[in-house]
Amino acid sequence: MIAAAVVGVGWVLMHFADVTIPFAVALLLAALMQPLIQRLAKWGWPRGLAVALGVIGGLLVLIAVLALIVWQIVASSSDLATATVGGVQRLLAWLPDSPLHITQDQIDGWIAQLTQIITDSQETIAKYAASAGASVGSFFAGLAIALFTLFFLLHQGDTIWSFVLRFVPRVARERVDHAARTGWGSLIAYVRATVIVALVDAVGVLIAALALQIPLAPALAALVFIGAFVPIVGALVAGTVAVAVALVTLGWVQALIMLGAIILVMQLEGHFLQPFLLGKAVALHPLAVIIGLAVGITIGGIVGGLFAIPVIAFSNTFVKALTQPLVPEPTIEPEPDPVAEET
Repeated sequence: MIAAAVVGVGWVLMHFADVTIPFAVALLLAALMQPLIQRLAKWGWPRGLAVALGVIGGLLVLIAVLALIVWQIVASSSDLATATVGGVQRLLAWLPDSPLHITQDQIDGWIAQLTQIITDSQETIAKYAASAGASVGSFFAGLAIALFTLFFLLHQGDTIWSFVLRFVPRVARERVDHAARTGWGSLIAYVRATVIVALVDAVGVLIAALALQIPLAPALAALVFIGAFVPIVGALVAGTVAVAVALVTLGWVQALIMLGAIILVMQLEGHFLQPFLLGKAVALHPLAVIIGLAVGITIGGIVGGLFAIPVIAFSNTFVKALTQPLVPEPTIEPEPDPVAEET
């Protein structure tokens, strides 16, 4: 029955992915921003104003990062195109004299085959382009849902949770409420640790790119920062882009050095930051973190990798708190009133 319930819930979540994924993203953002909102509220800010400032500020930061990436790519597009063509020409000129024993006729045949494949696939490419356009529309729709949900989770989170608790039997409400709040604290710790991991990955790539004088260094670091929110895989994909840029603009020596820097960052993340920092933050064994990532990516791809560890962290803490006995809050006895005693 439990397995059937899990499969049924999973099917519903995947069937309504256009709604559930933005909602899940809003939950992670709420866990990241809730400490800031609480701090502003303690300082005397109206909660609505604090939430609006946090949501708008976070959106502006995201827009700034994306604008940096796009601006640097557009500004360097002509130089990158020239460098790419030159790099391909040097590669083609080197192959006939290389130890690979590739002849010029083979190269010409491959180029002809590639040209023919592209020509025959124009209709398929057009379909993918149309699908990408529809995906862009879905992205902005999901972004609107996520922002709308994020605002109300931060502004009226306790009220929403109180409504959800009404579906829990009355005798179990107190225990479920305690377990859920404990799991939420674990989720907040996970999001904080993930931000630290993303910053370390981005700074490491930025230092290497600046040292090698690779074009688009800030944009590549921003891309790595965004990709690092998908543990291990995201930073690897973004690092591959950095290596490719180094290869076509500076040559294979700099590309190998950049590859070594990426491998060093990945080793730091995979063997230290991810298992120990995240494992400590979410009270999970490093092996559980690695296996959870692998299972999440296998089942749901990038989205599965993004939400695998948060789900495991919350579930682990929730179940632990649910099975432990509640500790009653200490009661403070009122101090005796001398006047009342005399009377």
